[in-house]
Amino acid sequence: MTPPVTGFDLDMTLIDSRPAIMAGFAAVAAETGVPIDPAAVDRRLGIKPSEIEAAVLIYRARYRRVLGSLTTVLPGAAQALAAVRAAGGRAVVITAKQEAAARLSLESVGLAADEIFAEAHGAEKAAVLTALHAAVYVGDTPADILAAVSAGAHPVGVTTGSFGPAELRAAGAADVLESLTEFPSLYGKIIA
Repeated sequence: MTPPVTGFDLDMTLIDSRPAIMAGFAAVAAETGVPIDPAAVDRRLGIKPSEIEAAVLIYRARYRRVLGSLTTVLPGAAQALAAVRAAGGRAVVITAKQEAAARLSLESVGLAADEIFAEAHGAEKAAVLTALHAAVYVGDTPADILAAVSAGAHPVGVTTGSFGPAELRAAGAADVLESLTEFPSLYGKIIA
């Protein structure tokens, strides 16, 4: 029998990468002369960057240089991954980040996923969750919750990002947590 899969979003669900992301966008603004509103970027974390090649290259180069020093693990992230594994499941990360950046981000905070699915957002996350027959998906945005609902996975919202409980519940979250410190006990109830 295949172990059950629980998926986790990466940015603002398992890790706080805001400082590294903001440093990347600041470099794009400085080097291209194009003004970037940091507050608007922050509200849209999780959406793939525009494919304007020069800006993408600048952003990725800066992000990789600073991610280790500016990325932190969010409270309860390690325990959430451990709870899935202790129950015999697989803990996977499904993220809009490129795979190399996702791996570096996890390594920089001492976390490891059983598998990483990169460059996925919204409907793409739903497709990955469906293909994996995921039982649970945890994310911090309405798009994460909608992906879980669409895939038939138990949708768990966490308010560590830019969205509050009302927005996550409106998207279909069955459960909303203030942090992943609450996840292990909830997970036991979900899979029981």
